[in-house]
Amino acid sequence: MFKLISIDPGKYKCGLVLAEISEKKVYKAIILKSELLADYVRNLNTVEDISKIVIGNGTNSRKIIEKLDFLTQEIITFEEKNTTYRAKARYFELFPISGLKFLIPREVFILNKNLDAISALIILEDYCKMKFTLSQNIDFKTWLK
Repeated sequence: MFKLISIDPGKYKCGLVLAEISEKKVYKAIILKSELLADYVRNLNTVEDISKIVIGNGTNSRKIIEKLDFLTQEIITFEEKNTTYRAKARYFELFPISGLKFLIPREVFILNKNLDAISALIILEDYCKMKFTLSQNIDFKTWLK
């Protein structure tokens, strides 16, 4: 299995997804404080067979890459322009609104602060040139604080 981590780096928080390429599935999605990222990736690396890390080239990416210098896997920086904007639409593809919720404005269901993991997913999808599905009912708004 070819597993990949994708990271949407930020100054205060990061989005992270762990996905399996051949199955086109996301297994983990999380938002965490930037200072916790290196330890989280270190722990994840001990239990998962991670082949590569893709990190968005935006805010704070250089500092994040420096903190991940313990990794032996290849770290690739990749374009992340407009991922936060695109994450809003992708959120509703992954989690469609149903029932009476249609009567409520879509913006009520998401806030920009909750889209970092979906931005990481978009970075991964753009890098791999394919869409991914969820392996289970993953909550992309999960915070590790």
